[in-house]
Formats: sequence, structure tokens, C-alpha cells
Amino acid sequence: MTKARSGKTSKPTATTGEVRTVPSHAQVDIAVDDLGVRIIHPYSDGEIVRSFDSGHTTRVREGLPVPLGATWDGLGVNFALFSANATKVELCLFNEAGEQYDVIELPEYTDEVWHGYLPDARPGLLYAYRVHGPYAPHDGHRFNPAKLLLDPYAKQIVGELKWDDALFAYDMQSAKKDLHIDNRDSAEFLPKCRVIDPAFSWARSRKRHIPWEKTLIYETHVRGYTMRHPAVPEHLRGTFSGMSTPHIVEYIRSLGVTSVELMPVHAFTDDRHLQDKGLHNFWGYNTLSFFAPHPQYMATHTVNEFKQMIATLHAANIEVILDVVYNHTAEGNELGPTLSFKGIDNASYYRLMPHNKRYYINDTGTGNTLNLSHPRVLQMVTDSLRYWATEMQVDGFRFDLATILGRESYGFDEGCGFLDTCRQDPVLSQCKLIAEPWDCGPGGYQVGGFPPGWMEWNDRYRDTVRKFWRGDEGQLAQFATRLSGSADLFNHRGRKPYASVNFITAHDGFTLNDWVSYASKHNEANGENGKDGSDNNISANYGVEGQTDDPAINALRLRQMRNMLATLLFSQGTPMLLAGDEFARSQNGNNNAYCQDTEIAWVNWNIEDKGQSLLLFTYRLIALRKRFPILHRGRFLTGAVHEKLGVKDVSWFQPQGEEMTDVAWKDPHAKCIAMLLDGRAQPTGLLRQGSLSTVLLLFNASHEDVVFTLPSVAHGEGWRHILDTFQPDDVNEHNFEFGREYICTSRTVVLFELVSTAKN
Repeated sequence: MTKARSGKTSKPTATTGEVRTVPSHAQVDIAVDDLGVRIIHPYSDGEIVRSFDSGHTTRVREGLPVPLGATWDGLGVNFALFSANATKVELCLFNEAGEQYDVIELPEYTDEVWHGYLPDARPGLLYAYRVHGPYAPHDGHRFNPAKLLLDPYAKQIVGELKWDDALFAYDMQSAKKDLHIDNRDSAEFLPKCRVIDPAFSWARSRKRHIPWEKTLIYETHVRGYTMRHPAVPEHLRGTFSGMSTPHIVEYIRSLGVTSVELMPVHAFTDDRHLQDKGLHNFWGYNTLSFFAPHPQYMATHTVNEFKQMIATLHAANIEVILDVVYNHTAEGNELGPTLSFKGIDNASYYRLMPHNKRYYINDTGTGNTLNLSHPRVLQMVTDSLRYWATEMQVDGFRFDLATILGRESYGFDEGCGFLDTCRQDPVLSQCKLIAEPWDCGPGGYQVGGFPPGWMEWNDRYRDTVRKFWRGDEGQLAQFATRLSGSADLFNHRGRKPYASVNFITAHDGFTLNDWVSYASKHNEANGENGKDGSDNNISANYGVEGQTDDPAINALRLRQMRNMLATLLFSQGTPMLLAGDEFARSQNGNNNAYCQDTEIAWVNWNIEDKGQSLLLFTYRLIALRKRFPILHRGRFLTGAVHEKLGVKDVSWFQPQGEEMTDVAWKDPHAKCIAMLLDGRAQPTGLLRQGSLSTVLLLFNASHEDVVFTLPSVAHGEGWRHILDTFQPDDVNEHNFEFGREYICTSRTVVLFELVSTAKN
């Protein structure tokens, strides 16, 4: 008979050999014999079951090793925790006040998974673990049962982390640093896990499945987007409920974007050094749990609040993409806290230095790197993704520092386990998958290096477009390449132009308004003496650093913002717009607002006149992108004449109306070009002529006006003027004859549509 495992037990009053029947929804027997006090459950094959704690009885059964985590089956809860190197795992139960009232040793160990089943447990139960094993940092082991640990598969986290030295597994005062174990209990400082009921009525809500070539991403932040919005009730600001209020949803829908990309919503924690300075980890790239929504984003304190937000956005035909952080955790390096993974099985969860496992491989720059080469860690990440894609109904994921996810011990490999898993998984392969294709490890820059099925943030697009519009020399050829989908990076293995996620700004760096207002960063509020944040902003202030009343400078800045937005939305590829850029939001020159849970990083909805005008212009740009599908083709542009169709998909012209030559492309002083996209070009793999509108785009980044001669097109009668960033309020459409000269004002984008003979 299996020996009963328990926490504290009260002295039994029964005499040896006595068997008592106690009332229960499932009858049990209590046996007292030479083996001690045993509770025998009829469904446990008489094998176990135990526990007395001040008169409280907890019945534990063997349970199953799958699924991992705490799973309610309608009758009880199964607990399963992976640890290859532990010697014992204790399940700790807590009341709502955070007081521990029972400790239960998980009775079974199967395939490196510790598991047990509590028949009487229900959703709402608070729990965490203590894991026993060797404390041997040089061997990679950091077990310490004095430290309470979060379940890596917990679906809800309750409470906040309270920083205290007791959260560290080692004695912080010891000269041996992390080599000397600390025996203080950390339970009162750690949040707890809650067992959830996953039931939710999705009704008619369903995923959107918007084609990639029609996708327009809007990057935002749940808290930052709603904290200052006047139409969001104050008690809902900064939460999922706030994000799903009618005014927020209607604004996003009316803007015309198709997909909202939310910065991290997985449960995360503040860094201790930030709290010591009165700051907070605002961005959320400090994951505590890969399955639980961030507690502070839930006004109702229920997981269903997140689901309701998803259902509301889906009802408005808006996709939801999550920015996810699977490359590292909040536990830091060898001197970091022990909160979950480190105390459960440090040697399995993290990449450690091969010759001294006391230390962590730090390809993330955050202290640790998750070990996706380990099958159980890989399983955890893919289980997490499937959970969010199925139970939470999200449409896709943007992976922070995604190169790490594709890195094996020998370096980045596009055929690694994680990337292969995503590619063949029947759920994940149908999700939108976006890589941030770089990290700070060896060979970490992999733009264009991800396999088919993946889209990638294209920072070369950002840098080239910024340089071109700032007026840097020698950018024309690169600008044309980025404008036409970055075929040099993505045109292989059947990948499409939309594999390039084009962006001019993102959460990391200047906002669009700050890009035209500051020549250098201003991160004083971060308290790091200006050492944080990139110095390579490729920005300009046009005469004055920061805000100014100079009308000429303000007019130029506003035109440059229009130029950047027009370029973004008229480029081949998938555009990503940073929330607030459409109305000239500013962070006062802070290009690294990761720690600013303040008005610096919160979106200001008190939109000034220039912001209102830019917003109206952005509406026009998005509408024009949809009006002219030629601006987001599903095939790469070649610039070659199709022999059978007699059509050239793209032609490039000099201002004089002549096609570009090799000499013209190499001219370092050239800063203006015309791009003609022929709507008759072959639209798909079928040999047939297209029927889209033909458009002509003029780009002039020089400081002087340039006279363009409008080229002739065989199947047209002239050009219809649609948009000019110098004259944003002119919404009238004017016709121009072929060969006519058009004055393209300095720093301007112009769009024409061909007046086709076939349409008249």
C-alpha cells in the first residue's frame, strides 16, 4: 500500500485496526493500522489517501500526468507539474487572505511529471508549489522548498509580487552570494495561482481570418491606450474591459485597421530596481506566467474579462494579435529571484553555461534565456500558444526576440524544433505568426531568415524610410527596394511581400511626432542618466529641439509625418501603425518608455489641431490603400516585361519622365523618384492579365521643389490627381494629360490614378 503523503497531521483518535466510514459525496473509509492513518477512497483502488490538518480533511488521488497545470474536470482538480530533477513536490493550498491551510505531497511521478488529484477541489482554489531537490548551483540546480513557486501552467495569477529578500533562494548577505541557501519562507510575498472554470459563451463570436495581403496592424498597449480616454469609465481604465468599451472599439474600427497588436498581456512583474526608483515595468516584457492574463488588467478579476474583450473586438471585425515573450522570464540571472521555473527545475527551463551551470546564457540581455531545446520547455511554449489561440480565441502572435526561439546550442536554425512545431501544428500554423527577428546573441540578426509561414518585423524598412525622408544621401535605390516589398530579403521559398511587416515607428523608440521634433533622446525620467534607449534614432528636429511655436517648423514637421505615413501605407508589404501616431502623439522625446506607467507613455486623447488634421489624413491614406489593391499585391514586383502579357508590373522614372538607368540609381544626390504600378500585371500564378487600377507615385525627399513630367501609358488617357501631402486638405480629384509637368513640392508624396481607356 502506498504510504500517505501529507503536510501537518493531527493525532488520530481511532484505535489501531479500526475502520470508520465518514460522510462524503463519495464514501471513503478511514483505516488505522500498523501503517498509520489512511483514508481509502473507492476510486483509488485502495491505494491511498490522507490528510488531517486541524480537523480538515483533504483527499488526494493519483491523478494523471496530463494535462500539465491545474485542470478542473467538473468533479475535482488534477494537478500536474513537470520537474526532471526534483525529489518531492508539495502542493500548497491557500485561503483568500493568502494564508496557507494545507500542504499535500503529490503522490505520483510519471515521465518526469509529478501529479495528484483532489476530488473536492473546485474553481477558485488558490494554490502554489514547494519543490524539493538539491541546491547545487554549479550543477544547475537551485531547489529550495522554503520558496513558494508559481505553477508554470497557471491560468490565473492572484495578487501582486511584493519584493523582499525572502524571494531569493540564496542568502543575499552571504559573501558566497548565490552559493549559500536561504531558508526564509517566501509565501507571503508571492502571488498565488487560482484554479479557473474555463467555461465561456462565445455565442457567434469567431476568429476573423483576414488575409495577409489585406492586413493592417495597429500596435497598442491595453493600459496605455485607455488610461486617459475620456469615454472609458475611470474604474475600467487600464484594463481589458476598458479596451472593449464601445468608444474604443468604434474608433479602431472606423480607422480602418484590421488587426490590433497588444503589447504583453501575459502576467508580468515589476523589476525590483524599478520599484526602488518609484517606476514600473510598463511595457510588460518581464513574464511571470505564460498562461495567465496580467492581473492588473482585469477589472473584474476574472479570466473571462479577457475573453469578452476578444469577442467584442471580433464582433467589430478586428483581429487580435498578442505580443508574447517566450525568450526569457522575470527570474533574471543567478542573482535573480526564485518565483517559479528556477525553483521547479532550473537545469531544464534555462540555457546554462555548459562548463559552469551556475551561470546563465544571456542571449536576451535580461539575465536568462529560456531553453526551448528541452522538449518539456518547448511543450510549455506551444501549449501556451495553443491555449491562447483556442481557449482565448486570439488570432496571432508577435514574438519578442524571436531569433532565440529558433536558436539551438550551435546557433540559429530555421529548422529548429520550435519553428518546425509552429509550421506543422494544425492550430498554430493557421495563426498569424510574426517574428521580431533579432536578439543580442551570436548570429542574432535574422531579418529575412525565418521559414515560410512567418512574417517578420523589417527594421531595414524603418531605417531606410527614415533616412530617405530626413534627406540623407545615397538612399534612393534602398528606398525603392523597401517600397516594393523588400524582395532582397523575403523573395525566396514562395514567401510573399506581406512577409515584410513594415513599420516606421514602434513602441520601442520615438513616436512619429517625436521623430520630427527631437534630434536626440530625452529619457531623463527613466533615472538612468540617459544611458538607456537607442542613440540611433535617424531623426531631426528641423531647427528647434522639442515643441515650438514657429509656424514654418511646425508645418514642415507635420508634412514629414504625412510623408512617413503615406510611404508606410503605399508600400508593398504589411503595414504596422503605432497607436497615436495617426494624431501626432508625443512622449516628450522619451524613446525608451518601458518604465513609464505615467502620462509620458499613456496615449493623450486631448488631440490638438495638428493631431486632428493628421488623423483625417490617416483616414484618407488607409481608405486609399483599400481602394487601390495594387498597393498591396500578393506577388513581388520584378520590373521586367512579361513576355506573354507585354506588361511590366513596376516602372521607375526620373523627374524628366525617363526611366531610371544604372547611373541614375547610383547617383548619391538623387532624392526623388516616380513609381508606376501597372494594374494589368499578372495578379496570381495563373497566366492572365490583371484588372486593377494603375497608379503613379511621386516621392520627393529633397529640400527643393522638383518638376516631374507625367509619363504616358499605352492603356490610358491621362492621370487623375488623388493626393498630395503638401496639400492634404485638397480632396478634389483633378485630371492631368500625359507629358504634363507637375511641380512636386519639396518633401512631398503625390498619388495619381490612371484614367484608363478601358473604363471610358
